[in-house]
Amino acid sequence: MKKEIIRSQRLGEEYIRVEHPSGLTILLYPTPKLASTYALFATKYGSIDNSFRRSDESEFVTVPEGIAHYLEHKMFDCKDGDAFSKYAKTGANANAYTSFDKTAYLFSCTDHFEESLRILLEFVTEPYFTEASVAKEQGIIGQEIGMYDDDPDWQVYFNLLGALYQEHPLRIDIAGTVETIARIDADLLYRCYDCFYNLHNMVLSVAGNFDPDAALRLCDEILQPAAPITVERAHVSEPEAVRTHRVDVSMPVATTMFQVGFKGVSADEKTNYENQIIDEVINEIVAGEGSALYRELYDQGLINNTFGTEVMCGRDYMALIFGGESKDPDKVYEAICREFDRLKTEGVSAADFERCKKALYGKYIGIFSSSSSIATVMMETHFFGLGAFDVLEVLSGLTLEQLEARLRENVDTARSALSIVRPMA
Repeated sequence: MKKEIIRSQRLGEEYIRVEHPSGLTILLYPTPKLASTYALFATKYGSIDNSFRRSDESEFVTVPEGIAHYLEHKMFDCKDGDAFSKYAKTGANANAYTSFDKTAYLFSCTDHFEESLRILLEFVTEPYFTEASVAKEQGIIGQEIGMYDDDPDWQVYFNLLGALYQEHPLRIDIAGTVETIARIDADLLYRCYDCFYNLHNMVLSVAGNFDPDAALRLCDEILQPAAPITVERAHVSEPEAVRTHRVDVSMPVATTMFQVGFKGVSADEKTNYENQIIDEVINEIVAGEGSALYRELYDQGLINNTFGTEVMCGRDYMALIFGGESKDPDKVYEAICREFDRLKTEGVSAADFERCKKALYGKYIGIFSSSSSIATVMMETHFFGLGAFDVLEVLSGLTLEQLEARLRENVDTARSALSIVRPMA
C-alpha cells in the first residue's frame, strides 16, 4: 500500500492519498474540527460514455443512452434488501448521482461512520441485478424522464447543449429516453459495471471527523484486487461550429427563462480543469454581480437575482454559460456578446482582474470549511489528474496576461447560442 501526505502551505492543512492494493485510490481528509463526515465512492463513468472498448477486448461496444444513470439506480439493490434500508439503521444520509462523466455514491453522518462506510463499500462492489428488478426500474426511470421533460430548468439547459453541440453526447439527456432505456437489461448493466466499476477507475474520497486508520482497515477487509483493465472511450469528432444559435420553446412557466452558452476549446483533461478556473474568473469579469454589465442589465430590468454564470468542463468539452430570467433574453444575449468582444479588443482592466481573482480565491478557500465540498473537490480533481490543493495554486498564480490570452483563444461569439423557455400564449 502506497501512502502519501498531500500538504498545502497556503492552508496549513493536509490529506492522505493511498494507492490501495485493490487498485482503488483512497483520499482521506480528517478534520476533527468539523462535526460531520462525508464519503464519496465514485467511478469515472457518466452519461457520455456510451461507446467504449475494454483493454482486453478488440471491438468497441455501443450501449443505450441513459445506461449509466440506470445502473446508478440499480446499484442500491442488494441480495439481502437495499442499501437505503441499511443506512436507515446507521442514521446516515445517503444518496447518489450521475453526471456527464462520473457516477458517485455518497453518505454523510455524524456518528456510526464505520458502519456506514462498510455499507458503501459493500453495495458498490457487489452488484445484484435480476431481469425482473431491471424491468421494474424502467417504469420508475420512465417517470423520472417525464418529470425532466416537464422541468423548465432542465429543458432550457439541455436545449442549450443541443444547440451548442452537433455530435457530442453532451446534447443527450443524462437519463436517456423512454425508448433507449427500454433496451437495457441485466446483462448490459453487468457489462457496463464490469467495464467502469473496476477499482482502478474509481476513487474513495472521505472528509470530516473520522479515523483514517479505521477507514483503511475496512478497505483492507472488504476490497479485493481488481483486474488491471482499462477502458478506451470512443472519440467524438465534434465540429467547431454550433448546431444552431437559437432555441425558443414555450412551457407552462410564469416568467421567461434563458441560458446563453459559449462553446469553448477543449484540451486534455488536466488542462481543461485548470482552464475552468480561469474561465470562472472571466465569467465574473464579464457578468458577475460586481461587473458593470450586470448592474446595467439589472437596472434596465433585463435580469434579476436569478441571473448566474457557470463553467462546464470535462475530458473533451468546455462551455461558458450565463442564465436566469428575463423579459427580453435576446437583449441580454446581445449585451453579453458585445462585452466579450469589447474585452477581447480593449483588454481587461487590472482592477477588475484583481477584484474577480480575489473573489474567486475566497470562494475556493471556503470549500475547505465543509466536509461535503472537501470530499467533492478531492474526487473531482483526482479524475482530472490533479490534487485538491492545486485549484488554489492555479488561481493564485494566474496573471492578467494569461487570462487575456485565454479569453482570446477560447471565446468566440460565433460559437454561441441562446436557449429560451417562455410562457405559453
